[in-house]
Amino acid sequence: MDGTADPDRFDSRRSTAYANRGMVATSQPLAAEAGLSILRDGGNAFDAAVATAAALNVVEPTSTGLGGDVFALYRTADGEVGAMRSCGPAPAEATIENVRGALEDADDVSQYYPESRGYAVDGDAGGDELEMPFLGPHAVTVPGTARGWEATIEELGTLSLAEALEPAIGYATEGYPVSPIIADHWQGAEELFTDENAREAYLFDGKAPDVGQTVTLPRLGDSLRQISEEGADAFYEGEIADAIVEEIQSAGGFMTHEDLAEFSPEFVEPVSTTYNGTEVYELPPNNQGLVALEALNIAEEIGAGEHEYDSPERVHAFAEAMKLAFVDGHHYVTDPEFEEIPPLASKEYARERADAIGDTPIQDPEVGVPTRAAEDADTVLLTVGDEEGNLVSYINSRFAGFGSGLVAGDTGIALQNRGASFSLDPDHPNSLEPGKRPFHTLVPAIAKLDEDDWLAFGVMGGYMQPQGHVQVLSNLVDYGMDLQEALDRPRWRYREDGSLGIEERLPGAAKLARKGHDVGVLPPVMFGGAQAVRRNGETLSGATEPRKDGTPIGY
Repeated sequence: MDGTADPDRFDSRRSTAYANRGMVATSQPLAAEAGLSILRDGGNAFDAAVATAAALNVVEPTSTGLGGDVFALYRTADGEVGAMRSCGPAPAEATIENVRGALEDADDVSQYYPESRGYAVDGDAGGDELEMPFLGPHAVTVPGTARGWEATIEELGTLSLAEALEPAIGYATEGYPVSPIIADHWQGAEELFTDENAREAYLFDGKAPDVGQTVTLPRLGDSLRQISEEGADAFYEGEIADAIVEEIQSAGGFMTHEDLAEFSPEFVEPVSTTYNGTEVYELPPNNQGLVALEALNIAEEIGAGEHEYDSPERVHAFAEAMKLAFVDGHHYVTDPEFEEIPPLASKEYARERADAIGDTPIQDPEVGVPTRAAEDADTVLLTVGDEEGNLVSYINSRFAGFGSGLVAGDTGIALQNRGASFSLDPDHPNSLEPGKRPFHTLVPAIAKLDEDDWLAFGVMGGYMQPQGHVQVLSNLVDYGMDLQEALDRPRWRYREDGSLGIEERLPGAAKLARKGHDVGVLPPVMFGGAQAVRRNGETLSGATEPRKDGTPIGY
């Protein structure tokens, strides 16, 4: 790292942004401006969410794209709290046996298991030694983004999909300057993309763009324009679908036209709990929402938020609550149509689990799904509020960076690798099955802080997401911080290997180590990407992650 992606080197600080007509917070300023322009033109928060997400596909292509999935938690102006889940399943022919067979027949299976993600797979490995691939065609599940955007507009918006996509098309075809942290992340594409169509779509003379370099993404712009003119069916049943199927099948995968055409988004009931008087709403399985809720319930039970803020006792208590929630959630959370999931968000269950927490760390819990793929994934989150009272937390994800390494023909659409979160162990709840949706880390959230005080928020970053939810909410609820301060404070994160990662700015590291925690200092990029918009009475406020490039913007 050359310092480009280290925001701690800056002395500048921002305060919470305030407005009364509209507010957008996300990880890239140009994308936030795209959403705000839709609000100014008469759209509501849902129209603006789609416009912002589409713009992020262009200006932050390192984290999101049409080849991924989309999720929403929202509160409408008339008081409804709801959720949308638009994530596709494994292809109909993607059985454990078929995937294992395809991997064993591959010329070089190691290409699917990057060492940078902790894999060490011998090129001749096969059979039971193989895990679900992190890269390549077998990691691609049916993308949910295009139909998710369309469903958001049709069910909740006021404008057309074409109007919402217009700013993104402009950035893609007319160009934009690349911001610093995104430029740093873009460098990974130089090694990831090996096919010529992928390199032509996202590299410039074979290189990732420099900070401030103006780039265009004309192939992606053409795909966005086609969707704006023909609707989401252009992606699932038209020429774009042809390109996706051809790309995956030519690489040895199993995706078919039928897999794409049969996909549709879902509007689902959120799961919820209360934390010290605040109502918290999360996405149900197959997402990580239950992990956040269980951790909050355990933390409330043991009084984690009653400790002094800068004390090691506070971090210890919350981290242990988080640890237990991971043990449960990352074992049981999967597609609920395939497995029954225990009531992990119940207060009674939390009371039982809280008995395990003492003054020293719980030793050797099993944390995480069988593959390590999801721990350090990253993506984008945006939050929007409008003057009518609509609030939305919206996630558009390709899972890890540019995804699987596959770009569909000449479409400029990089395909996700969310299928890496499946297990090839048939006895595991999250085992690969045809038509099954994988475990998803992604959790947008809504919270009711008071009768007329609502918050749309989230924290991106793989397993950091529920941990970030717990920390941001506690900062607001237990310690009375304002919105930006709650995002700025140094964070901790419990790691799958049992260690406790902390930011260098977090006080009390030595005392945490003396309690028995394996403490390690990690760079800011490892602690997530938080975004938040709050509506308190008639006033909107916004805050954005200081560890990213973004800014909150309102009017």
